[in-house]
Amino acid sequence: MTLLPSSWASVWPDLGLQPPPGLFEQLVRAYEQPQRHYHSLQHLRECLMHFEQARHLAQQPGEVAIALWFHDAIYDVRGKDNERLSADWAIRVLASCQASQATLARVERLIMVTRHDATPNEPDEQLLVDIDLAILGATPERFAEYDAQVRAEYAWVPGFVYRMKRRSVLQSFLARSMIYSTDHFRARYEAQARVNLAGVI
Repeated sequence: MTLLPSSWASVWPDLGLQPPPGLFEQLVRAYEQPQRHYHSLQHLRECLMHFEQARHLAQQPGEVAIALWFHDAIYDVRGKDNERLSADWAIRVLASCQASQATLARVERLIMVTRHDATPNEPDEQLLVDIDLAILGATPERFAEYDAQVRAEYAWVPGFVYRMKRRSVLQSFLARSMIYSTDHFRARYEAQARVNLAGVI
C-alpha cells in the first residue's frame, strides 16, 4: 500500500471515527490543483513521511495526521485565509463524523498554527509545525526545488516585491533561536536549515 492510502487508512481508527465516502478523493484532487507547485501532493507526502518517522512523539496521532491532511486543503495563492478555510473544512468533516468537541478544537488549533505567525507551545502543535517546516532542512537540491516551487506559485508577484517579502519570511525563521521545537527534528534538520536559509537571503 502506498503512503497516501496507508496513511488515510490509519488516520480514522486512530481517531475512532469513520471517514465520509469520497473524502480521500476530494482531498487528493484539492492538492492536485494546477495553481499548486509547492503546496501539492508532493508536500503532503513529505509531511506524512516525516510524521510516520515521528508519530511516536504525538500525543494524539490521529489528530496530528488529519491536521496534516487538511492543513493545505484550501490553497488560493492570492488568498489570505487559506489556513482558516482549511481548518473550517476539517471541522465540518469531523463534526459530521461525530468527533468530540475536544478533538475539533485541537485539530482546528493544529491547522491554524501552520500560519507560522507564533511559536507553538503544545507538544502536538510543535510536532506538526516541525513537520511542516522540515523542508527548510532538506538537501540543498530539494531546498532549491522548493524555493523555485514557491516562486512559481507567486509568479504573478513582481520580482522585487516577491524577493523582499520572501526574504522577510525566511529571515524570520533564521532569526529564531531554534527553528525546530522538538529534539527529533532539531537533531536532523536544524543545521542544514540554517545553511539553506543563509544561502537564499
